[in-house]
Amino acid sequence: MRRKSAEDRKAEIVDACLVLAYRLGPDRMTTGDVAREVGLTQAGIFRHFASKQALWQAVAEAITVRLTAAWDRALASDAPAEARLRALIGAQFDQISAMPAMPAILFSRELNVDNHALREAIRACLMSFQAHVVALLEQMRRDGRLRPGLAPEDAAVFLISLIQGLAIRWSLGARSFPLTEEGARLLDQMLALMHEPEDGG
Repeated sequence: MRRKSAEDRKAEIVDACLVLAYRLGPDRMTTGDVAREVGLTQAGIFRHFASKQALWQAVAEAITVRLTAAWDRALASDAPAEARLRALIGAQFDQISAMPAMPAILFSRELNVDNHALREAIRACLMSFQAHVVALLEQMRRDGRLRPGLAPEDAAVFLISLIQGLAIRWSLGARSFPLTEEGARLLDQMLALMHEPEDGG
């Protein structure tokens, strides 16, 4: 059997972290758990990552790469701003479904207390997503599709809160409902409230 390259092995370790962060929780997961998951010793893990913090940093980078690629695909069209906004938020729900550890990581001690580099990497990723949402809402306002007096920045907070709240409910509920479909349904309701009234009132 062909020996795995260092890059392939590192990717395998990162994928195992995402699986275990969901299965065990980010704060309970140990490098020993990761080693068992991929069939290595702990020393084998540390041959690829100098520390547990470095491993988490690699996890954050993998999450960022996957999310950014999904956002870019959603935004790569000439569709109206609202259609691209729906595609962007749908892509976010799809990625959370594919990486169910994400909600747990966002509220973990590892992120919020123990690992400053991880916190900053995730924060930068989320701010990038927020910037995309704000830009599309600003275009909707220019197109006359946003209710007067509703600032795009505030509308973005509402939409991001919808994503985060629903993701937490989905995670706590053992993924008992289809996240993307429920997200699309609730997004329809929220956007209807944000639209410019057709009668001008």
